[in-house]
Amino acid sequence: MLPRRQFLPLALAACALALALPGCGKRETPVDRGIREQVLAIGTDADLTDLDPQLVTGAAEFNVLIALFEGLTDLDPATLDPIPAIAERWETSDLREWTFHLSAAARWSDGTPITAQDFIASWRRLLTPALGADYASLLYPVVGAEEFNRGRLTDFAQVGLSAPHPQTLVIRLRQPIPHLPALLALPPLFPVPLHVIEKCGPVDRRGNPWTRPGTFVGNGPFELREWRPGQIVATERSPTFRDAAAVRLHGVRFHLAENLETEERMYRAGQLHVVSALATGRVDTWQRDHSPALHQEAYFGTDFLRVNVSRPPLDDPRVRRALALAIDRNLLAERVLLGTKRPAPALVPPGFPGYAGAPRIPTDGAEARRLLAEAGFPNGTGLRPLQLLYNSSDQHRIVFEAIQEMWTKELGVTVQLASQENKTFRQTRRSGDYDLLRSSWTADYRDPMTFLEVFASGSGNNHTRWRNAAYDGLLTSAGASTSLSDRLAQLSQAESLLLAEAPIIPLYHYTNFYLVHPSVRGWSGNPIDRRPLKQLWLEPANR
Repeated sequence: MLPRRQFLPLALAACALALALPGCGKRETPVDRGIREQVLAIGTDADLTDLDPQLVTGAAEFNVLIALFEGLTDLDPATLDPIPAIAERWETSDLREWTFHLSAAARWSDGTPITAQDFIASWRRLLTPALGADYASLLYPVVGAEEFNRGRLTDFAQVGLSAPHPQTLVIRLRQPIPHLPALLALPPLFPVPLHVIEKCGPVDRRGNPWTRPGTFVGNGPFELREWRPGQIVATERSPTFRDAAAVRLHGVRFHLAENLETEERMYRAGQLHVVSALATGRVDTWQRDHSPALHQEAYFGTDFLRVNVSRPPLDDPRVRRALALAIDRNLLAERVLLGTKRPAPALVPPGFPGYAGAPRIPTDGAEARRLLAEAGFPNGTGLRPLQLLYNSSDQHRIVFEAIQEMWTKELGVTVQLASQENKTFRQTRRSGDYDLLRSSWTADYRDPMTFLEVFASGSGNNHTRWRNAAYDGLLTSAGASTSLSDRLAQLSQAESLLLAEAPIIPLYHYTNFYLVHPSVRGWSGNPIDRRPLKQLWLEPANR
């Protein structure tokens, strides 16, 4: 029996094939066209600064890079367990020496085979001091990697990486790391095409134009076809991808929206299949409508303040701790953010198996005032005005106006709010030219270490000027422990020390509210927002 639509009268069938003609039904939207052409449209941050995996730090950028690159491993989007990617398999006997066996089918998008030496050369670039990569510290567990990154070792051959065969990569670590395969799924540890980068300029300098259309070479399920900064990144399915036959989408278009409100309007206008997040004030509307497009996921993410501990009076932990104690996080989460976030009395969000965490920061105005007076600033007297800097956003503004009022009321502290556009804001964060800085961190993998290692002395993502040998020692000891319970206990001690010293002030944990059009198939939500692009496809929503 033929499908029913083939029995339509000729005129009606012609009208169905020409949706854009006046009088013949609604026009075909970009979402409709995407379904027909198998091209997924996703909204994401306009602040996409680079497509170089070794230089980006944002979650939105990571999700674009997952379309264009692939690492040794991937993460199962449903379980977040490491799964094979370029490495077909791996083994270790002591968690210190790991051997990865690469797929012979792995290719760069220009057809060049990918070998173990590509990873070694890429990681040498990541560790090169001149590049200044924020994520270079991911490789510090490798023998000699930290010393090379800090300039104390000049012979890279002494770093614990070797390739006894083109498809065999051996990694030697200073200490056991059971979660190494999950780490290797992170974009900063993806290989980069050195044979292309070196033709476009110095390989160890920012601003090398190799990531532009026309010169870009990747190794992921999709190839770059267009990048208009602030507007769009357009990709199409790569014929050279090692598992191209399993990729059902013909392309992915990332629409770079200025804010969440713009993304939502684009979705309502039929321009997007996926909205990365909803603005706080819009969640209730979608919940009341019981929309099948609305998704809600626990999200391993925390908003917090970085404190520049090199600037008096913030070099005094009593002042920093007083600021932390004077914040009413329940009020922030429930009233200011309308219940769309959870109070964060600690840095690491709940949900990591077996992790008890640190004693929570209470709201305690009396103790905050006592600490401030002990530091020499009773009721804020003599304390200079503090500047709190945030990246431009109406949501951030209302949060920090509330905190500004809390600190003035509870402590007598004068706080000046200032905002910067994202590009300038990131430069300010790197330079350390701030007092207090709005910050956020989302988990790179399923382990509390992903939050705590950010504030190690050697971390390129620290940006607080805080260094603490005891904290570093606890992280090192936890990393070397072969007992899971001992390891998690040491991480809890490290977080307790971090909160007591207060180079950061946690504010709220994330809950992710976002939109996925019913035509999107194969979607798996997860608490690190890892997008399963290569497993998705599109079908008409009424099927």
